[in-house]
Amino acid sequence: MKALLIDDHPLILSALEAVMQGLDEAVEVLGVPTAAAARVALAADSSFDLVLLDLQLADADGFDLLAELRSTYPALPIVVVSASERSVDALRAIDLGAMGYVPKCVPNETLLGALRHVLQGGIYMPPMIMRSHVPGARQASVSWGIRPEALRAASAHGRPFAALGLTPRQTEVLNLLLKGQPNKLIARELKLSVETVKDHVAAVLRTLNVSSRTQAVLAVSQMVPHGAWRDAGADPRHGESQRPGEPRRG
Repeated sequence: MKALLIDDHPLILSALEAVMQGLDEAVEVLGVPTAAAARVALAADSSFDLVLLDLQLADADGFDLLAELRSTYPALPIVVVSASERSVDALRAIDLGAMGYVPKCVPNETLLGALRHVLQGGIYMPPMIMRSHVPGARQASVSWGIRPEALRAASAHGRPFAALGLTPRQTEVLNLLLKGQPNKLIARELKLSVETVKDHVAAVLRTLNVSSRTQAVLAVSQMVPHGAWRDAGADPRHGESQRPGEPRRG
């Protein structure tokens, strides 16, 4: 697999490159320090499987670059890796189309677990969001993710979405929303116009009584049985994971 790392701090890039080796023995990693360099890299090679994006870049606002990349490369999974632990930043990143948000303070194994979860089609959210926005979430030191297979199974068996009164097409749209796909990619996959997809998305949000994609993910997370959750960064053999010695930076 191939990964693009976007961070303007050389030490962070080196640390992330080292962590990425644990994701796949054959991983190819390209690190770039600026938004401009990232645009050049993606224009020259469209075969990247994953992007890790810092929010604080010297030549661009990370949120603006996130929105730009999701628009230009809608099928490319993007995970924000930031020093910010603020819920508002994590929610904004997910709302703009990030497939995950990982604070830089987490252990290496938590980051790897989050990236594996995203590559399997899930959306990763850190514990600060789960504790703040999902009633009953455990006060765990590890990060959480919704098992994508559990969501598919719940949908296939008519639970827990049946009681919502969604049409079959709206259920398909919801499933793709939960995979972080933007309207353009949903339209392509379902062979619909973007305007029709927008109408379905609006109907889904209205049914869930939420106003954004992020809120939809959080709302659905409360409908999934507890067994559908997993500790994305936990190692069942050890109580704690090794923490990286990375400098903290946005």
